[in-house]
Amino acid sequence: MSDNGKKSDKSTWAIGGGVLLGIGVGFFFLDQSALYFVGSILAGLGVGLFATAIISKV
Repeated sequence: MSDNGKKSDKSTWAIGGGVLLGIGVGFFFLDQSALYFVGSILAGLGVGLFATAIISKV
């Protein structure tokens, strides 16, 4: 598989990584409240979107 000179953009992987990080952190809060679990997933999504915005500028 050749790229034809195009640089592959991995900045969108930060969104998925942030969500997975949020799920991982959310499992620690799941026994306290389900809303903490959902909140940590949304926080992970926000961190991933923020990282994507920073990475795409570079």
